[in-house]
Amino acid sequence: MNKQIFAIARWLRASVFLLVAFGSLTAAQAQNRIESVTGSLQAGSEVLRVDFSEPLAAAPNGFAIQSPARIALDFPGMRSSLGREAIEMNQGNLRSVNVVQAGERTRLVLNLKEATAYKTEVRGKSLLVSLQSAAGPALVAATPFEFAENRNRDVLPLHDVDFRLGTEGAGRVIVSLPNDQVGVDIRQQGKNLVVEFTKSQLPEGLNRKLDVADFGTPVQTVSMQQAGDRVRMLIEPRGDWDHSAYQSNSQFVVEVRPRKVDPTKLTQGVGYNGEKLSLNFQNIEIRSLLQVIADFTSFNIVTSDSVTGSLTLRLKDVPWDQALDIILEAKNLGMRKNGSVLRIAPEDELNAKDKIKAEAQATLQGLEQLRTQSFQLNYAKAATVAQGLSGTGTSAGGGSGSSGGATRILSSRGSVLAEVRTNQLFVTDIPSRLAQVAELIQKLDVPIRQVLIEARFVEATDTFSKSLGAKLGGGFVNANSSVGVTPSVSSSTTSGVTTTTSTNTYSNTSFVNLPATSTTGDAVGTFALSLFNSGLTKMLNLEISALEADGKGKVVSSPRVVTADQTKALIEQGTELPYQVATSSGATSIAFRKANLKLEVTPQITPEGNIILALDVNKDTVGQSTTAGYAINTKHIQTEVLVENGGTVVIGGVFELTDTNSESRVPVLGELPMVGALFRTRSRVNNKTEMLIFISPKMISDRNAAR
Repeated sequence: MNKQIFAIARWLRASVFLLVAFGSLTAAQAQNRIESVTGSLQAGSEVLRVDFSEPLAAAPNGFAIQSPARIALDFPGMRSSLGREAIEMNQGNLRSVNVVQAGERTRLVLNLKEATAYKTEVRGKSLLVSLQSAAGPALVAATPFEFAENRNRDVLPLHDVDFRLGTEGAGRVIVSLPNDQVGVDIRQQGKNLVVEFTKSQLPEGLNRKLDVADFGTPVQTVSMQQAGDRVRMLIEPRGDWDHSAYQSNSQFVVEVRPRKVDPTKLTQGVGYNGEKLSLNFQNIEIRSLLQVIADFTSFNIVTSDSVTGSLTLRLKDVPWDQALDIILEAKNLGMRKNGSVLRIAPEDELNAKDKIKAEAQATLQGLEQLRTQSFQLNYAKAATVAQGLSGTGTSAGGGSGSSGGATRILSSRGSVLAEVRTNQLFVTDIPSRLAQVAELIQKLDVPIRQVLIEARFVEATDTFSKSLGAKLGGGFVNANSSVGVTPSVSSSTTSGVTTTTSTNTYSNTSFVNLPATSTTGDAVGTFALSLFNSGLTKMLNLEISALEADGKGKVVSSPRVVTADQTKALIEQGTELPYQVATSSGATSIAFRKANLKLEVTPQITPEGNIILALDVNKDTVGQSTTAGYAINTKHIQTEVLVENGGTVVIGGVFELTDTNSESRVPVLGELPMVGALFRTRSRVNNKTEMLIFISPKMISDRNAAR
């Protein structure tokens, strides 16, 4: 009995095994397979025929890339029975076809000679892929590109048309469609773009012409009009441009960008630089669409479980990185990049994870053991750097700042001690912050470039400045020595001295004639500023020496000072004059007022090696005596100018006019009528002198250069 039961059990197990095996075999045989791939030429178009073991339920999803020119078609749940992966075609624009199988998915890759559009059509158990003819540019330009096939039965009105400014001077024309089933044809017609929306109606409020030239993009106008059961949009660009188009659900966008070519750059443009692709998907799942992007690029895309939903997406000649941004924006997704891995999830989810990670790092920093490290500074001041690290007082770079606005480099547990005697820093903090401090100190503790500034105050006759302009100003034009300065000149008026304040605009020359002509016609109201390059400075020195030899003037003072870059230097020499002042109690006290020769200058070295000088020059002298004390004759010039390294800037404009009439006569005889003129002598002296200030800055790299 037991043997019979055992035999029956074995028979049942065998039957179940055969049924499972048969079911698996039937399922395997029922799975669709690619049986053949052939190419032909029909009505001047290249057609690729793909035969399957079972009819396709719908046309496959696919995408195209420009360089190298390829078209990829994806068949989920499909296997290949061809027995080979590469099929040589060499027919017209079609080079070959690759059949790649990954898991339960098979991809057909059409390798083309040049990029072109394509159409797919399902006929029974076959798929026909028609390639657009690429006979010539004129034919391609005249043939409309079917951006999206129309799937609407009724004519539906468009919702809105808008224009927005894109990145890098691009213009975006945004059309809100009634749904994602609207057919779109786009083509370039001459110098314009024509977009047609099939089975569409233009509302009365949208039948207008948009003038968008003021936005500064290549797009000048956008006009809409009804043409039968189509709405035609005409985009008129200007200049050298290219365009891309994409549709995200019911929003269609045409972006027209200025074409910028920089021969010094490996990749043109600063925006999206990814390889261009074209996509056409109807209600595709987001995860599958992201997988297409991952297959197209070298990145690995990891999507969160919360990434769901579908999207209708159509792209034409759009960089893949821009396509990814369009997909993420359409579904409110965010991205984080880590090497070659892109992690994609809802933006809120990513922000929450970033917050948790930041809080965890802050907690670990609070538990991390502190270390102390010493830093020897060679050029920067330890006290100044310490204030910058702790976020109090001046910044780490030495600039002034308040404690409230300074940024703290150390952590909340960190501290810094500055040893002024040895110019050392002792920093206590966690190891990661110590590494940041070391990197910062390495950038700050560098030698500062220095500038030797030589000034010469020259009192000369007005004929010297005119002759100097004739000798050095003619024929020397330097486009790099252009200057636009608004100097301010202030001076008091004493006996025989008159000065004015003027504003001048300087031309693009290396020299402006001294003196400048007065605009009011007064002989004394003049001002001039001149720039000499380093080559003319030596000739200028010779002219000043000749000035003193000829007795036409003299060098009053020639101060020299060496200062660091962006550090103010001050040279002052003169006399302090006492005068009486009244106090609040009615008593008098003695105060002093300076009558000095002062040069205050702040140099700034530019990246090109030139020097910007902020000048403040005073030339005061003791004037006439008054009941309140001595008057002070002031000559004050304040300006900012760009000078070539080793060049000279000449500032002038303070004239002194001395007009003296004198008469000498013989007593009694000189007063006689008629004959008295024989015993009288009359003389008139008219002298005009000008104060010229020569400033010559020069960068120095060693101590010997300052000698």
